[in-house]
Amino acid sequence: MNASEIISDAIPPLKTSDSAQKALDRMTDFKVSHMPVVNSEQFLGLLSEDDLFEVQDLDVPIGSLSLSLINPFVYQDAHVYDVVRMFHQRQLSLVPVLDMQKNYLGVVSVHAILEYVSQTYAVSEPGGIIVLGISNRSNSLSHMAQIVEADNAQILSSYVQAFPDSTRLEVTLKINKMELSSILASFERYNYEVLGVHNNSDSENGSRDRYDSLMNYLNV
Repeated sequence: MNASEIISDAIPPLKTSDSAQKALDRMTDFKVSHMPVVNSEQFLGLLSEDDLFEVQDLDVPIGSLSLSLINPFVYQDAHVYDVVRMFHQRQLSLVPVLDMQKNYLGVVSVHAILEYVSQTYAVSEPGGIIVLGISNRSNSLSHMAQIVEADNAQILSSYVQAFPDSTRLEVTLKINKMELSSILASFERYNYEVLGVHNNSDSENGSRDRYDSLMNYLNV
């Protein structure tokens, strides 16, 4: 999935003629701490909430203020992983997206990223979760899939976590079954280390409820 596929059109950009008060109000309305500043289709930069804290007259246009606009963006064909990396590295609340001529197209919001994560990791799908500890030399997802499929189940999503200065990996599997005992026995028979199991339906429903609550809170 590319950045152009998850652009939000719900957050309109600011213009240099907009007041500092309007900028703060819009940040409050959309629960973000940054807003893009755009004249016509030209992206001028991101305005941070911190830039406005010391403004004495909030009625003045932002274009007349000495503000240090930052200029992070991704191109429309950037992979969503690059968008996530931009969020993390620059500590942003939204990421601007430009076309190849550097015209402003829109922003990717935290809400859109959470939706992507929900779809990618099958958050809304019922099933159990198994966390395995393995060596990085034995990281064969195809073998894990064979073990799961031998029990008439499927892996809905997987996630691999590495650790600094270690050859160990943690592999998290979301499986489309709640009853995992036979699958666990098979993993242990093949000398996989089972680090955790989450297969309680009440817990699953609770996780979904918490996710829905977070999405409703962000609601951008």
